[in-house]
Amino acid sequence: MTICPLSKSALPPNSSIRTIKIMQPRNSFEQQIEEAGRTLRPISARQIRWAFDRCFVRYGRRTTKGVITCTECGHAWRDKTARKHCICPSCHTRLTIDDNHLRRIYDTANYALFMTVHNGMQVLRFVYLAYYVRIGERAKYIHFEVVQRWIAPDGRCATRARLITNRPFYKTWDYTTSLELRPHKPLYNIHPRCVYPRPQLLPELRRSGYNGQFHHISPPEMFCALLRDSRAETLLKTGQVTLLKHFAENTRTLDDYWPSVRIVLRNEYAIADTEMWCDYIDLLRFFGKDLRNARYVCPADLRTEHDRYVVKKRKYEQALAEEERLRRELECENEYREAKGQFFGIDFTDGKIHVRVLESIEQFRQEGEAMHHCVFTNEYYRRDDSLILSATMDGKRLETVEVSLSRLKVAQSRGVCNEDSPYHKQIIKLVQHNIHLIENRLTA
Repeated sequence: MTICPLSKSALPPNSSIRTIKIMQPRNSFEQQIEEAGRTLRPISARQIRWAFDRCFVRYGRRTTKGVITCTECGHAWRDKTARKHCICPSCHTRLTIDDNHLRRIYDTANYALFMTVHNGMQVLRFVYLAYYVRIGERAKYIHFEVVQRWIAPDGRCATRARLITNRPFYKTWDYTTSLELRPHKPLYNIHPRCVYPRPQLLPELRRSGYNGQFHHISPPEMFCALLRDSRAETLLKTGQVTLLKHFAENTRTLDDYWPSVRIVLRNEYAIADTEMWCDYIDLLRFFGKDLRNARYVCPADLRTEHDRYVVKKRKYEQALAEEERLRRELECENEYREAKGQFFGIDFTDGKIHVRVLESIEQFRQEGEAMHHCVFTNEYYRRDDSLILSATMDGKRLETVEVSLSRLKVAQSRGVCNEDSPYHKQIIKLVQHNIHLIENRLTA
């Protein structure tokens, strides 16, 4: 195979990758894998050719004049009769017709998986394959084994992989590095484009119900799940692959849901949305429902029941929050009465403007909402040096007045939205004229 320069589009489909460091064996299991990796035979050329044939489509690019160019060997000829497929007369490759006559480059990449057993462990070998063609030239290919997942019969797993290199705009495998032990990362859970059809499998996997299908689960995650927990085997054999996929890929433990899963299996209940079903079971558990009762566990309309319990829990939490708010408000009420109760009852007027002391937290809330300022939200009732009064005229609020108890002066007086009312100066004058009423309460 000829190595070609790779463009950004030739990156692996799942290349959300970051640079990682080489890891030394930390225990006897990893030491065993490191030693076994050195004796693993390379993948054969025949297997690589098979992978290229299965992972890539060879195109014949056709122009508007009926000229077809083979992307395998670069040969061009005229053929207007070809519809979807044709055979290149030069290299005899079966081609898929591509009518995008403006396309000059075909550039793609995929993974192939080869499964073998070595030193009593299941080895998943991922090969990165890239294909590069410039119209009129011969196709160029590149392939490297980039990841090995070693899985013991008990489900323990370790990874040997190449390093990742950073490029100016993307990251890709560093083909100059060797396969070494690496810390596990999700990027090693590769979904291959093709799987070699004659795999070697551990006896434990052959008995597990695995039949060559991965059901959109990455092979390492599926095999580890099957070997670690016999319940995963039960899910696979009963056809509950959505549940198997969910618990293989998520941190949720099967222990929390297994009693309900057994009811699902017994009733042959089909779960369309596993994430929603698990959330629904969590809601049932929250409300103390019987998780072994098919009436709850297997709803006819999962979404409706899920949403109903979501609303129920939201109302419950709102009730708790309101209860907590009232409790805190009562505590604040008692604190406010103890701190400022001596000023309660202060009330004076000049015949038009009426000023009184706010005597409860509820009055602070009403004052803040009516005047659109922060006397309540900023908890002025907690300020030791402040006494808050409300100035009104004919029952209509004009301004909220803050008096400094240490200085016996008006600190501020705010109208609606913190603007001064037309009676601003009169209100301040009236309060200052009656400040002795506050002073008398201080010295009483």
